[in-house]
Amino acid sequence: MAKILVADDEADLEVLIKQKFRQKIREQEYEFVFAVNGNDALEKIKLHPDIDILLSDINMPEMDGLTLLSRMNETSPLIKSVIVSAYGDMDNIRTAMNRGAFDFITKPINFEDLSITMEKTILHVIQLKKTLKAIKENNILKMYVDETVLNFMGSREFESSLIANETVEATVVFIDICSFTSISEKESPDTVVKLLNSYFDVMVKEIIAQGGCVDKFIGDAVMGVFRGNFHLDRAIDACLAVKAQIRNLPAASDNISFKPRVSIGLNCGEMISGNIGSAALRRLDYTVIGDNVNIAQRLQGAAKENQIIINETAFQKVKESFNCRHAGEVSLKNKSAPMNIYEVMD
Repeated sequence: MAKILVADDEADLEVLIKQKFRQKIREQEYEFVFAVNGNDALEKIKLHPDIDILLSDINMPEMDGLTLLSRMNETSPLIKSVIVSAYGDMDNIRTAMNRGAFDFITKPINFEDLSITMEKTILHVIQLKKTLKAIKENNILKMYVDETVLNFMGSREFESSLIANETVEATVVFIDICSFTSISEKESPDTVVKLLNSYFDVMVKEIIAQGGCVDKFIGDAVMGVFRGNFHLDRAIDACLAVKAQIRNLPAASDNISFKPRVSIGLNCGEMISGNIGSAALRRLDYTVIGDNVNIAQRLQGAAKENQIIINETAFQKVKESFNCRHAGEVSLKNKSAPMNIYEVMD
């Protein structure tokens, strides 16, 4: 939904705009905010920082539209302005354009022309925001990625690698922070994100220490993948370390009694590795998929607080190396028979 600020001291204009654009308002395509002069418009922008475009008269009390344009360039450069004024002489048009106006419409208003101009301006703002977002994401990428990798990402070799898929032998781990939802419902977003990131830091450190990689963060859970020699053993070692480290963490703060605990599920076997997502959107995740991945996630769902759960296949491979106990049977989605599960003990 586009948010449009109208700055004009003519009271009738508010009524007229609401009538002419009633369908757009009703369908929640447009939301209008009204101001009676430039000073009022600046105050409304403070209250509504998500305003997309400004429709402004020139001749207004306290602060005129041309002064408002100058102030807008300083404080809100992303908001694009359309001057709607009876002063349609070239001097005013030139002054408005020099001060950053996107377009100029003369009164009396031709509402068909105004509608087309608004649509054009909104599209320009959307494109501008997308461009800025891409620049921001690229700058963030540069903070974390080596220059050699960035150069590779721009090469033909990288483009070819995007479509390279393979079947691999690996172990997948899902680590969930138990009852974290209770924190997110009570505390401020800033507190929730800082806590979650601090817990993730602990998990990531142990996964990497055992030669694994973090595939993705899913809400308050981490998905890790281990490949190569002894991938199952290394994955279990990482999970035991994560469980111990998280369990030893103190309460979140003096005011927050929450103490983190994890539930973990893991599974090994063949899985498909490749880039999954939308090439058109340039949103691809290099990840693993398949039945063995699904089983790992469902084993995590069956795990209780402080439990690491594996299935019969994994148990048979590691029973001589790790202390495990039979934890019963569970029925997993899309599996006809119940599955024996085992808890890996400290």
